[in-house]
Amino acid sequence: MTSTERLYYYDSHLIEFEARVVDVTERVSGWTAVVLDRTAFYPTGGGQPSDTGTLNGSRVLECIDDGDRGVLHVMQGVAFAKDAIVSGRIDWSRRMDHMQQHTGQHILSQAFVNLFNAPTKSFRVLESSCEIDIELGNPTTEIIERAVELANNVVWEDRAITIHNVSAAEASAMPLRKEPSRAGELRLIEIEGFDLTPCGGTHAYRTGEVGMIAMRSWERAKGLTRVEFVAGIRALADYRKANRSAREVAALFSCGRDDAPQHAGQLVEENKELRRQVRALAEVTAQVEAERLWSAVEPRTDGTRIVAHVFGGEAQGVGAGTQRIGAQSASSSVPDAEFLKKIAHALIAHPQTITLLGSREKDAARLVFARSADAAGDMNALMRDACALLDGRGGGKPDLAQGGGKNVLKLEEAIERAADSLARLVP
Repeated sequence: MTSTERLYYYDSHLIEFEARVVDVTERVSGWTAVVLDRTAFYPTGGGQPSDTGTLNGSRVLECIDDGDRGVLHVMQGVAFAKDAIVSGRIDWSRRMDHMQQHTGQHILSQAFVNLFNAPTKSFRVLESSCEIDIELGNPTTEIIERAVELANNVVWEDRAITIHNVSAAEASAMPLRKEPSRAGELRLIEIEGFDLTPCGGTHAYRTGEVGMIAMRSWERAKGLTRVEFVAGIRALADYRKANRSAREVAALFSCGRDDAPQHAGQLVEENKELRRQVRALAEVTAQVEAERLWSAVEPRTDGTRIVAHVFGGEAQGVGAGTQRIGAQSASSSVPDAEFLKKIAHALIAHPQTITLLGSREKDAARLVFARSADAAGDMNALMRDACALLDGRGGGKPDLAQGGGKNVLKLEEAIERAADSLARLVP
């Protein structure tokens, strides 16, 4: 079968054409693949997504390069007769977008070569932005912006873009930006006085059509530098989105857009200081809470104190030398697992002390078991048994363990069982 003549090779602005159907293949789930003798539809390839559009008014959802067989126009529920003449129309807004991104990539890639001898290893047109992976050592924002500035100068100079079809021998004598990936006749894209590279994609007539190129972000990825950028209509959309976000942030501070970073920075520093103060207050509160709990417990005959307490629970005695406190806690809210640990650490700073702490918050039960170095008992084993009762999980070390579960109604029973187990160890 003769391969499809690719009209986009010669004119990327061609959006209407007529062609003859040379093959129709029914595919899975009602999809149909139509092959034409000629097409202006660009198939997915080279990092660029395919065109979409219509054939005789029916939607072309995707185009696939099937090599020598030609370009497959994937449609749904449409079956053209073989040898039928059909009219095709390309979605121009999508074609224009892809032309801007792909041409912008050629310009930006050459800018990195010109300035830093950093070749592009891969390129992708994503849904709302594009990526190039370049061999750029020690990248910085300033370095990358230099390349973007050069690229935009080339865009605004409105240089001509020319297509050349040459043999491999002719191409070998030309200053190509990258080596061709195929043998035989090559299609070269030349940006006047700036770039010459083999490519099968769709490109602008002149660099001015790209509009502008903007860098969104960069990162190190797989030993390369990945630059995320946008061009043309995507750059405008990205600016509008960024500007809207900046104005909304500025409104929160009742300041101008350009003053928002300074106000945000001040807020971050203030927040850091407040968090430091909160941590310091949490330490003090934990100490106060621990002393309240510890002093309310009478030591057992061997001097050991077992402090068992459920925050948010009802008061309940569990035997001499063990105490569950029902009075108001020093903390005004039910403590989280981290605060429970702070209280536990403050308690076991006392010698011969074992603490079994629990808290309930909505549908979650939390536990922290701990003992001082001179006290007996395996907190890890106790925690596993308690979490099994709570339909949860937990663990740790013999001197400190934590966990929890969803069976909040069993929280006090779990503490009770742990306390009873310890009571059998301590005379």
